[in-house]
Amino acid sequence: MSGIRKFGEDVEGYRIPVLNEREIRAAAGILFVLMFAAIAGAVLKGSFVLLKYAIAVFLPDMLIRVLVNPRYAPTLILGRLIVRNQVPEYVGARQKRFAWIIGVALATVMFILVNVLNTFSPITGIICLLCLVFLFFETAFGICLGCKLYALVAQEKPEYCPGEVCEVGARQEIQRTSPAQLLILLGLFAYVVLVAVLFHAGFGVMPHALFGA
Repeated sequence: MSGIRKFGEDVEGYRIPVLNEREIRAAAGILFVLMFAAIAGAVLKGSFVLLKYAIAVFLPDMLIRVLVNPRYAPTLILGRLIVRNQVPEYVGARQKRFAWIIGVALATVMFILVNVLNTFSPITGIICLLCLVFLFFETAFGICLGCKLYALVAQEKPEYCPGEVCEVGARQEIQRTSPAQLLILLGLFAYVVLVAVLFHAGFGVMPHALFGA
Protein backbone atom coordinates (compact mmCIF):
# COMPACT_ATOMS: atom_id res chain seq x y z
CA MET A 1 0.00 0.00 0.00
CA SER A 2 2.91 2.34 0.77
CA GLY A 3 4.05 2.04 -2.84
CA ILE A 4 0.62 3.17 -4.07
CA ARG A 5 0.11 6.05 -1.65
CA LYS A 6 3.28 7.98 -2.32
CA PHE A 7 3.83 11.53 -3.45
CA GLY A 8 6.73 11.96 -5.83
CA GLU A 9 9.38 9.72 -7.34
CA ASP A 10 12.79 8.80 -5.95
CA VAL A 11 15.30 9.70 -8.65
CA GLU A 12 19.04 9.21 -8.36
CA GLY A 13 20.83 12.51 -7.82
CA TYR A 14 17.85 14.20 -6.14
CA ARG A 15 17.68 14.18 -2.35
CA ILE A 16 13.91 14.71 -2.17
CA PRO A 17 10.99 13.16 -4.11
CA VAL A 18 10.45 14.82 -7.48
CA LEU A 19 7.92 14.89 -10.31
CA ASN A 20 8.29 15.24 -14.07
CA GLU A 21 7.49 18.86 -14.92
CA ARG A 22 6.98 18.02 -18.60
CA GLU A 23 4.04 15.70 -17.95
CA ILE A 24 2.63 18.15 -15.40
CA ARG A 25 2.62 20.90 -18.03
CA ALA A 26 1.02 18.56 -20.56
CA ALA A 27 -1.71 17.66 -18.04
CA ALA A 28 -2.24 21.35 -17.27
CA GLY A 29 -2.69 21.98 -20.99
CA ILE A 30 -5.32 19.24 -21.22
CA LEU A 31 -7.23 20.64 -18.25
CA PHE A 32 -6.91 24.21 -19.56
CA VAL A 33 -8.49 23.30 -22.91
CA LEU A 34 -11.27 21.38 -21.15
CA MET A 35 -12.02 24.16 -18.66
CA PHE A 36 -11.74 26.93 -21.25
CA ALA A 37 -14.22 25.21 -23.58
CA ALA A 38 -16.59 24.52 -20.66
CA ILE A 39 -16.44 28.09 -19.33
CA ALA A 40 -16.85 29.54 -22.83
CA GLY A 41 -19.97 27.42 -23.30
CA ALA A 42 -21.41 28.69 -20.03
CA VAL A 43 -20.61 32.34 -20.75
CA LEU A 44 -21.44 32.52 -24.46
CA LYS A 45 -24.27 29.99 -24.76
CA GLY A 46 -25.59 29.81 -21.22
CA SER A 47 -25.06 26.04 -21.19
CA PHE A 48 -23.49 24.60 -18.04
CA VAL A 49 -23.53 20.97 -19.17
CA LEU A 50 -19.91 20.80 -20.30
CA LEU A 51 -18.80 22.80 -17.25
CA LYS A 52 -20.45 20.29 -14.93
CA TYR A 53 -18.71 17.42 -16.73
CA ALA A 54 -15.40 19.30 -16.60
CA ILE A 55 -15.71 19.87 -12.85
CA ALA A 56 -16.66 16.22 -12.38
CA VAL A 57 -13.38 15.28 -14.09
CA PHE A 58 -11.22 18.00 -12.51
CA LEU A 59 -12.05 17.22 -8.86
CA PRO A 60 -11.23 13.48 -8.75
CA ASP A 61 -8.11 14.08 -10.82
CA MET A 62 -6.85 16.54 -8.20
CA LEU A 63 -7.93 14.31 -5.32
CA ILE A 64 -5.97 11.39 -6.74
CA ARG A 65 -2.89 13.58 -7.14
CA VAL A 66 -3.01 14.76 -3.51
CA LEU A 67 -4.48 11.84 -1.57
CA VAL A 68 -3.26 8.79 -3.51
CA ASN A 69 -0.38 9.20 -5.93
CA PRO A 70 0.18 11.52 -8.91
CA ARG A 71 1.17 8.45 -10.96
CA TYR A 72 -2.50 7.41 -11.02
CA ALA A 73 -4.10 10.76 -11.88
CA PRO A 74 -5.76 10.36 -15.32
CA THR A 75 -4.56 13.65 -16.82
CA LEU A 76 -1.01 13.05 -15.63
CA ILE A 77 -1.11 9.60 -17.22
CA LEU A 78 -2.20 11.23 -20.49
CA GLY A 79 0.52 13.83 -20.06
CA ARG A 80 3.11 11.09 -19.52
CA LEU A 81 2.02 9.36 -22.72
CA ILE A 82 2.18 12.60 -24.69
CA VAL A 83 5.71 13.58 -23.56
CA ARG A 84 7.11 10.06 -23.14
CA ASN A 85 9.85 10.70 -25.73
CA GLN A 86 11.04 13.90 -24.05
CA VAL A 87 13.83 14.01 -21.46
CA PRO A 88 12.24 14.49 -18.00
CA GLU A 89 12.62 17.82 -16.23
CA TYR A 90 12.39 17.23 -12.51
CA VAL A 91 10.65 19.49 -10.01
CA GLY A 92 10.35 19.17 -6.25
CA ALA A 93 7.20 17.29 -5.24
CA ARG A 94 6.58 19.24 -2.04
CA GLN A 95 5.63 22.54 -3.64
CA LYS A 96 3.53 20.79 -6.30
CA ARG A 97 1.48 19.10 -3.61
CA PHE A 98 0.71 22.47 -2.04
CA ALA A 99 -0.33 23.84 -5.44
CA TRP A 100 -2.61 20.87 -6.07
CA ILE A 101 -4.19 21.21 -2.61
CA ILE A 102 -5.28 24.67 -3.78
CA GLY A 103 -6.71 22.96 -6.87
CA VAL A 104 -8.63 20.50 -4.68
CA ALA A 105 -10.09 23.35 -2.63
CA LEU A 106 -11.21 25.32 -5.71
CA ALA A 107 -12.62 22.22 -7.43
CA THR A 108 -14.52 21.15 -4.29
CA VAL A 109 -16.21 24.54 -3.96
CA MET A 110 -17.12 24.47 -7.66
CA PHE A 111 -18.47 20.93 -7.44
CA ILE A 112 -20.73 21.85 -4.51
CA LEU A 113 -21.97 25.15 -5.98
CA VAL A 114 -22.40 24.08 -9.62
CA ASN A 115 -22.89 20.30 -9.67
CA VAL A 116 -24.67 19.72 -6.36
CA LEU A 117 -26.58 22.98 -5.73
CA ASN A 118 -26.91 23.79 -9.47
CA THR A 119 -26.08 27.47 -8.99
CA PHE A 120 -23.87 30.13 -10.51
CA SER A 121 -22.64 33.38 -9.00
CA PRO A 122 -19.69 35.77 -8.94
CA ILE A 123 -17.98 33.21 -6.67
CA THR A 124 -18.04 30.53 -9.35
CA GLY A 125 -16.96 33.07 -11.95
CA ILE A 126 -13.93 34.12 -9.90
CA ILE A 127 -12.97 30.50 -9.22
CA CYS A 128 -13.22 29.66 -12.92
CA LEU A 129 -10.99 32.61 -13.74
CA LEU A 130 -8.46 31.56 -11.10
CA CYS A 131 -8.37 28.01 -12.45
CA LEU A 132 -7.76 29.25 -15.99
CA VAL A 133 -4.99 31.59 -14.84
CA PHE A 134 -3.25 28.84 -12.80
CA LEU A 135 -3.49 26.33 -15.66
CA PHE A 136 -2.45 28.81 -18.34
CA PHE A 137 0.65 29.96 -16.46
CA GLU A 138 1.64 26.33 -15.86
CA THR A 139 1.23 25.11 -19.41
CA ALA A 140 2.28 28.23 -21.33
CA PHE A 141 5.11 29.60 -19.21
CA GLY A 142 6.07 26.73 -16.93
CA ILE A 143 5.27 28.99 -13.96
CA CYS A 144 3.54 27.29 -11.03
CA LEU A 145 1.65 30.07 -9.21
CA GLY A 146 0.70 27.67 -6.42
CA CYS A 147 4.39 26.93 -5.90
CA LYS A 148 5.01 30.69 -5.57
CA LEU A 149 2.37 30.76 -2.82
CA TYR A 150 4.05 27.77 -1.16
CA ALA A 151 7.23 29.78 -0.72
CA LEU A 152 5.25 32.58 0.97
CA VAL A 153 3.01 30.41 3.17
CA ALA A 154 5.51 27.76 4.22
CA GLN A 155 8.36 30.26 4.57
CA GLU A 156 10.48 27.63 2.90
CA LYS A 157 12.45 27.88 -0.30
CA PRO A 158 11.24 25.36 -2.92
CA GLU A 159 13.80 22.97 -4.34
CA TYR A 160 14.28 21.83 -7.93
CA CYS A 161 12.09 24.37 -9.68
CA PRO A 162 11.45 24.31 -13.46
CA GLY A 163 14.05 26.26 -15.37
CA GLU A 164 16.16 26.38 -12.16
CA VAL A 165 14.35 29.58 -11.13
CA CYS A 166 14.90 28.66 -7.47
CA GLU A 167 18.64 28.91 -7.96
CA VAL A 168 20.29 32.31 -7.65
CA GLY A 169 22.20 33.10 -10.82
CA ALA A 170 22.73 35.72 -13.47
CA ARG A 171 20.73 35.57 -16.68
CA GLN A 172 22.52 34.20 -19.69
CA GLU A 173 23.02 36.47 -22.68
CA ILE A 174 20.18 34.80 -24.63
CA GLN A 175 17.80 35.65 -21.76
CA ARG A 176 18.57 39.36 -21.62
CA THR A 177 16.09 41.89 -23.01
CA SER A 178 17.59 44.84 -24.85
CA PRO A 179 16.14 48.39 -24.90
CA ALA A 180 15.36 47.91 -28.60
CA GLN A 181 13.25 44.84 -27.82
CA LEU A 182 11.35 46.75 -25.12
CA LEU A 183 10.69 49.54 -27.62
CA ILE A 184 9.28 46.97 -30.06
CA LEU A 185 6.85 45.81 -27.34
CA LEU A 186 5.80 49.39 -26.66
CA GLY A 187 5.39 49.89 -30.41
CA LEU A 188 3.07 46.88 -30.59
CA PHE A 189 0.87 48.27 -27.82
CA ALA A 190 0.77 51.67 -29.52
CA TYR A 191 -0.15 49.97 -32.81
CA VAL A 192 -3.03 48.08 -31.18
CA VAL A 193 -4.35 51.31 -29.65
CA LEU A 194 -4.11 53.05 -33.04
CA VAL A 195 -5.96 50.21 -34.79
CA ALA A 196 -8.68 50.33 -32.11
CA VAL A 197 -9.12 54.07 -32.58
CA LEU A 198 -9.17 54.02 -36.38
CA PHE A 199 -11.00 50.78 -37.18
CA HIS A 200 -13.16 49.90 -34.16
CA ALA A 201 -16.40 50.93 -35.84
CA GLY A 202 -15.68 48.86 -38.93
CA PHE A 203 -14.61 45.83 -36.88
CA GLY A 204 -18.06 45.80 -35.29
CA VAL A 205 -19.83 45.30 -38.64
CA MET A 206 -20.89 41.71 -39.30
CA PRO A 207 -18.85 40.22 -42.21
CA HIS A 208 -20.75 39.08 -45.30
CA ALA A 209 -20.12 35.88 -47.26
CA LEU A 210 -17.53 36.36 -50.01
CA PHE A 211 -19.04 33.79 -52.39
CA GLY A 212 -22.55 33.35 -50.98
CA ALA A 213 -25.68 35.06 -52.24
